[in-house]
Amino acid sequence: MKEGFRQSMAWLHTWSGLLVGWVLFLVFCGGTSSYFKDEITFWMKPELHRAASEPVSPERAAQAAVDYLQKHGADAQRWFISLPTEREPMDRMFWNPKPQPPRPGEAAPRRAAFKSVNLDPATGEPSTGARETRGGEFLYRLHYDLHYMPAIWARWIVGFCAMFMLVAILSGIVTHKRIFKDFFTFRPKKGQRSWLDAHNATAVLALPFHLMITYTGLVTLMFMYMPSALQAAYQGDTKAFNAEMFPAFSARNEKPAGQPATLAAIAPLMAQARQHWGEGAQVGRLVVTNPNDANAVITITKQDGQDMSSDQPSMVFHGVTGELQQANGDTPGGAVQTRGVLYGLHLAHFSNPLMRGLFFLSGLGGCVMVATGLLLWGVKERQKYAKALKAGGRVGFGLRLVDGLNVAAIAGLPIAFATYFWANRLLPVGIAGRPQEEITCFFAAWGVAAVAGLAWPSRRMWQIQLWLGAVLFACVPLLNAFTGPGNLVMAMANGLWAVAGFDLVCLGLGLALAGAAWHVGKRKAAAKARAAPARAAASAGAGELGAAP
Repeated sequence: MKEGFRQSMAWLHTWSGLLVGWVLFLVFCGGTSSYFKDEITFWMKPELHRAASEPVSPERAAQAAVDYLQKHGADAQRWFISLPTEREPMDRMFWNPKPQPPRPGEAAPRRAAFKSVNLDPATGEPSTGARETRGGEFLYRLHYDLHYMPAIWARWIVGFCAMFMLVAILSGIVTHKRIFKDFFTFRPKKGQRSWLDAHNATAVLALPFHLMITYTGLVTLMFMYMPSALQAAYQGDTKAFNAEMFPAFSARNEKPAGQPATLAAIAPLMAQARQHWGEGAQVGRLVVTNPNDANAVITITKQDGQDMSSDQPSMVFHGVTGELQQANGDTPGGAVQTRGVLYGLHLAHFSNPLMRGLFFLSGLGGCVMVATGLLLWGVKERQKYAKALKAGGRVGFGLRLVDGLNVAAIAGLPIAFATYFWANRLLPVGIAGRPQEEITCFFAAWGVAAVAGLAWPSRRMWQIQLWLGAVLFACVPLLNAFTGPGNLVMAMANGLWAVAGFDLVCLGLGLALAGAAWHVGKRKAAAKARAAPARAAASAGAGELGAAP
């Protein structure tokens, strides 16, 4: 604190943001895309686009799912059914068959792999020829599971980075005492001042969102990060905690009686649940435990989007008699409701398309905020090497490493995202392990871009990668037109706004990246025109993006 409180906060803001900035950029990009993960998944399954034009009632969709499962999973332990919504027009089902007999030498039965299918609720048949893909779910999981590592490690890493992000935001508020005034100030072509203005503007524009999304992100995994209270209150009995926190899940532990029985009709139970929840409520999910058994249990959960909390109420019925056994979540306790609202704020399932769009734009602002902060550090640090650069010297290893990581993350990650969408449409539909092949293409493209950026962190490399990302994103509507059932105009005419919106957003991102690439090229040309012949070689060797923003 020798330099004063604000100076200390400025130091803390700089280093807490820089050390984890590249991971945070990935987290922000993946999390921002997750607001439309259902739409992304729908776009990545063009075979399903025609089914969206034939909406059906929830009762009909549920009955179609039950009829299918009776034919193909009658002996399963559980059925999980997600009913169609405006964002996802298909029945999504998966079930876990009974354990298989143990192999010779094994004591316990082998757990069978889950089976899943997307069902057209209008026809009651699986979507024929629909390609397998992780879709938007991969991008959602990426922003906190990171892929290619144990999930527990990834969540600790992301939580550590999120805590640094929270520290960076709070210390940034303290550091910039004129933060709101600076929001309305932008001075282009002023070097470091321009980068700082851009950083301030994108930070202040969605400051409440940045605070909310960072804090609630930590809350979503609070029982992993702060288990002491749970251990003290329940003496380490996590089953007792889960039974009290999530009472609907206890019904799934019902043991089968081993006596065949006829499953109760689903439609009357759905009607009873809707009546209990009130006008406008819809059923979102059904779980049938021990189907076709005397101890069958049917759990009906309210559809997301009716309120802000992520914890939706549910009703548990006896699967044979249809008798109501318990209603959960109608009057949650204060702690449960607080956690549900905070979690719901982070996921934004409650929001309508306009609100999700605002969340998406705020997330993009967060991406730009992190990116400009990383670049700003390079601009400031390069001033220390001004004399050495004029004499034909080179920047230090630390600055060169940061420049390379900036290229790899800020310019390389958009290439990876766009490559993921292109791989979805260009890979053969029937190849084995197709979802993983798409993910491999994502990381392969990002790996190549990262290696190139670290090896040659120059202004020219920025320009190449930005132009590549721009072309890949801007051509996504053309890709959809040639590999899907229709083009952008047809999607809009048929009311497929999820498909049309995805194409338009990709086009907008492509144009934004093209504008950035053009600006980098323009600044490079201007720098060459101003440089003296004696300094041309030095300028070419140290002309990174941050040299003259």
